[in-house]
Amino acid sequence: MKYISRVGLGSALVVAMISASPAVSQSFLDKGRDLLKGLGGGSVPDVSALSVGEIAGGLKDALRVGSERVVGTLGRADGFNKASDVHIPLPGSLKTVQSMLKKVGMSSLTDDLELRLNRAAEAAVPKASKLFGNAIAQMTIDDAKAILNGPKDAATKYFQGKMSGPLMSEMKPIVDSQLSQVGAIASYDKMIGQYKSIPFVPDAKANLTNHVLEKAIAGVFLYLGREEAAIRENPAKRTTDLLKKVFSR
Repeated sequence: MKYISRVGLGSALVVAMISASPAVSQSFLDKGRDLLKGLGGGSVPDVSALSVGEIAGGLKDALRVGSERVVGTLGRADGFNKASDVHIPLPGSLKTVQSMLKKVGMSSLTDDLELRLNRAAEAAVPKASKLFGNAIAQMTIDDAKAILNGPKDAATKYFQGKMSGPLMSEMKPIVDSQLSQVGAIASYDKMIGQYKSIPFVPDAKANLTNHVLEKAIAGVFLYLGREEAAIRENPAKRTTDLLKKVFSR
């Protein structure tokens, strides 16, 4: 699980400083590092800097806002279907079916199934919101330090590590249900029935649930990465008072 593959915690701190002068940017980054070190038992943070609570809150705000945008973008009609970068095609195991039905003028059957696979993903993604919230709430000071001092994709790796397993587990029954509700299962059965009526074709089958699940989660993390970059580079994306306060330094 509102469309982070990279809404950075530490990354996001660096983000806000891109438009500032090098001296100011370095000063703010140093203050952020000192605050996190202070939480770990090091020196007491500079009282002239933002409070520890504000820094932590700003980081979590960045993560929350980014994840809400991702879910809001993908979890709506045509969020997947009309986005060329995350559109879900038929599984590779059905390419022969697609080719044969096209030859006999029945490509509408495969087109219909492909549309319904995307509809299932669009309906399932909003269910990830709770998982993002849980991952943010569970973030520790050590996690924040690692992200702050890590590479530019540290936030993405953090959330993929925390969320990939839970997302697969919790979204699987949702995808199963949505495939049935949007008519994908019935569409699949009809398509395979017509395919098998063609003489001498090889057997073909696919696990629609796993296919949609994997593609949907990949799409979520792709868009989360873009949100991280947007918050990093564009002040207009800092939509809460705390984000503006923390990231405008």
